[in-house]
Amino acid sequence: MMAYGAAVLFVVLMLVIGVWRRRIQLARTGDSGNRRRWRPDGSLEWWALALADVGYLLVGVGAPAAALADLPAPALVGQVWVQMVGIVVAVAGITLTLLAQLGLRSSWRIGVDDTETTDVVTTGPFALVRTPIFTALQFTLTGLVLMVPNLVAAAGLVIAAVGIELQVRRVEEPYLRRVHGRAYTDYTTRVGRFLPGLGRTRPDLRQAANDAARHDN
Repeated sequence: MMAYGAAVLFVVLMLVIGVWRRRIQLARTGDSGNRRRWRPDGSLEWWALALADVGYLLVGVGAPAAALADLPAPALVGQVWVQMVGIVVAVAGITLTLLAQLGLRSSWRIGVDDTETTDVVTTGPFALVRTPIFTALQFTLTGLVLMVPNLVAAAGLVIAAVGIELQVRRVEEPYLRRVHGRAYTDYTTRVGRFLPGLGRTRPDLRQAANDAARHDN
């Protein structure tokens, strides 16, 4: 029964943060916000997002299927109260993911377009962490794993985390630094990447000195 519940919540997650969020963006701006290239192009972004997708599917589809096929769960986490906690975490995670997406307003995008410049959003959930959407999404996946705690779910959670790390560290953050320069780098020194206070970058002292010199002149 819990396997069916996890699968249903995964479908809800995909509908809410994917289909519904795009419809909201389209209604508000006339643009769906989707910049993802579905055809394989060999780019790091394509592989990172594809890897994350594999992780999502393993957690949301593979793990429930494995549970229905009687793949055993570890005794320590296969208890009913753990699964109930998983339901709460997953539902809260879906809600937080949508709220984080809405917090980007018109700047919300799926994927990166190097020719496009959007605003740097540093308010709301983005005042707490730089990537609240991915943080909330991983929180949701953790809840689903607790609902069907088997090896397939654990593997999916790890694979999704690797894909997200690649997308954030190697694709999105370099893009934001190129486009927004000092405004974004200053933001990264104040706010953690996935968790509050963790993953902040060190201030660029050399750039600060150059800025001070230009100001004095």
